[in-house]
Amino acid sequence: QEQLLESGGGLVQPGGSLRLSCVYSGYTFNNYAMAWFRQAPGKEREFVASVSWSGGITDYSDSVKGRFAISRDGAKNTVFLQMNNLTPGDTAVYYCAGTRAYAPPRSPHYDLWGRGTQVTVSP
Repeated sequence: QEQLLESGGGLVQPGGSLRLSCVYSGYTFNNYAMAWFRQAPGKEREFVASVSWSGGITDYSDSVKGRFAISRDGAKNTVFLQMNNLTPGDTAVYYCAGTRAYAPPRSPHYDLWGRGTQVTVSP
């Protein structure tokens, strides 16, 4: 059974950095485009970033562009989200997701989801 497992969340001060990881369990990681979404309390789940199956195409929401970087390592079946210059507005549960679609959408219509990892940005 295919699974996604996130890690790397935690408590960080404003201006700090975190690196999230998402490990895929299965046999077809390179067939998936991957993405990160986040959901803050009382808000809808929102798109953060995506990376194509090859790793060559990335997409970012305007709110994180220039601060966050998504990447993937096919040998390790892992996708990463490097988050820099964090603000309290980045506080949310971060979810990893995978889609077999060629172009990963910004809407949350994905085939696989992890359970999420909490990121809290606070003084």
